[in-house]
Amino acid sequence: MKKLQGIPAAAAAGNLPNNKNSSSCSSYLMSPPPLLHEEIGSATFAHDVAVLELERLFFREDKHHLQLCGPYTPSHSTGFSRRPVRVAYQGVRGSYCQEAALKAFSSISNIESFAACNTMEDAFQALEDKSAQRAIVPVENSIDGTIDRNLDLLLRHDEVAIVGELILPVNHCLLAVPGTSKSQLKRIVSHPQALSHCKSKLHQLGLETLDLEVDEVQNSADAARFVSENRIYDTAVIGSRMAAKEFNLQILEQNLQDDSNGNFNRFLQLGLREGCCSSLHVQEEDEEEQIMMMRRKRRNGSANKYFGGGRKKKKKMTTVAFSLEKGVSDLFRALGIFERENIMVTRVEQRPNRSNPVKMVVAEKKSGNHHPHHRYLFDYVFILDLELDVSLGNHDDDDDDEWLLQCSLNHCKLKTALSLLEEISGFIRVLGSYTCGGLIY
Repeated sequence: MKKLQGIPAAAAAGNLPNNKNSSSCSSYLMSPPPLLHEEIGSATFAHDVAVLELERLFFREDKHHLQLCGPYTPSHSTGFSRRPVRVAYQGVRGSYCQEAALKAFSSISNIESFAACNTMEDAFQALEDKSAQRAIVPVENSIDGTIDRNLDLLLRHDEVAIVGELILPVNHCLLAVPGTSKSQLKRIVSHPQALSHCKSKLHQLGLETLDLEVDEVQNSADAARFVSENRIYDTAVIGSRMAAKEFNLQILEQNLQDDSNGNFNRFLQLGLREGCCSSLHVQEEDEEEQIMMMRRKRRNGSANKYFGGGRKKKKKMTTVAFSLEKGVSDLFRALGIFERENIMVTRVEQRPNRSNPVKMVVAEKKSGNHHPHHRYLFDYVFILDLELDVSLGNHDDDDDDEWLLQCSLNHCKLKTALSLLEEISGFIRVLGSYTCGGLIY
């Protein structure tokens, strides 16, 4: 059974640097032991659950048995001047993750296909078995917080690294078969998270007064496809604009989300480490390549052309995971390392350390007690996002040396901080180093 359902490229996609480094990794970049995890079932089982769930909602004894259509058949693009690239994304056609994948690779011309993965695990596996060169996975929502499952997968799959990020606004839409009016509706279905995001707005629109059934489904994009293919006129789905486009549905209402400050998803772009045991090597190559290129351009007088007559201020994000030798009591010391090096910590997450769930900590001896006091604490893996400037605000010939110096200093600061963190860590691994992504509408 195929794990990936191919989607032909509707947009162009990204340059894929082939970062290779034969040097050995230092001890603080070694990966932890593989993490044991529960089996989440096959993709077939997950698909069957979704189908049965939808049939439960829509099946009537006086109707024929309703079926979801089979996988989408890919049509492979040709004529790319560079090596064709396949992009995997977690989700199905019509999902927010598909929208993120298309936008992340919208400006490059060598995309062969976009491939939908039934589970988050499948997206990581697609990279490792080289059936895809890039993967897009959701990692955080501005209302519901972090998607812990994908953080666990990043820790488990040590050959996969973060190579980019993307932030997209969420636009929950009320979708129905073309020609359907709100007064015809008898049912609204969506994922539980989407329903919770839109409860107040549905009430304001007066939809709750119509005595509608509101049902939860495992996947709103699958529900949108089901409603479209079976022409179910009395049912609306809360889903994305991408789902409306993919399945030819009418948008009855847009921006159904309740939060007036907006609702945003953050996605990570993932790639294979290509033989490097540490993604710090990726950052070293990237920073050093920029500096060497700048020097070459200066020698032939084309620096201004290279930077387009100016250089915008950019941020470099490095995501690092580590455990603490003495447990959570050392977290303050760990964060202090980055404060002393003027490295901004923009995000702190923690996950259970499945390879060492409980840690024994020896406390200080109490007066009159000659025996050490032992405490047992749950052990955690901490995940930090570290932010550094990689360029100056404006460019002219006079600040070239300053820019080169700043890049080198920031690079040294990070290496110094990681070396100091090693001294108090049980393990440490850089999960990726990449340019901070902006908000895309």
